[in-house]
Amino acid sequence: MTAAGVVDPAALSMSWDDRWPGCSKLPYELRHGSDRWIRFHTLPGSKRYPGSDAEYETVLARHNTILGELVTGPTMLVVTAGYSDTPQPQQPCRSPETLAVHPHAVYWTSACIDHKPGSESWMHLYVSRLSWSLGCVNPLLRQVADDLIANVLVADPDLRWLYHPYDGGMDVILPSTAERDALRDRHQDWLSSHPGGS
Repeated sequence: MTAAGVVDPAALSMSWDDRWPGCSKLPYELRHGSDRWIRFHTLPGSKRYPGSDAEYETVLARHNTILGELVTGPTMLVVTAGYSDTPQPQQPCRSPETLAVHPHAVYWTSACIDHKPGSESWMHLYVSRLSWSLGCVNPLLRQVADDLIANVLVADPDLRWLYHPYDGGMDVILPSTAERDALRDRHQDWLSSHPGGS
């Protein structure tokens, strides 16, 4: 992944609050309450984990197809997560796997993910701006596919759309329901058979 300029975390938070007021920054919570959300699965039959080179190719092809339709400029934002039992990140809080595929990120923000007294835990989000090219985040997406890295977020620099890849699929939040519907209609074979779309 090629870095493409420094991200100002404070400006990004202001942009988030303007674009997505009241919306959690935690990637796994993005779809809750959004009428612009759509989920696609990365393997036929909703298979969760790839088991062959051909299946890895399918997973990456589906990710890159959707990203190729979303990205309209030269750059995108990539967010990865670290974890600790304190409100402030303790270095290093991101895993070696995450650091290997997303090394030049800056600290953005933190959120408590377990409020149980005496055993609180925190997620710390790190962000970078990357030059976009097809396949540029394949190393990261492959780690996500193997469930070695979780809570990844990819976004337009202006946060018009949000993209959360996970092991087994991707959640996409579009700027409008019409754009969501158009994306859904182009890739109906990748939709879940679950009535709620999960």
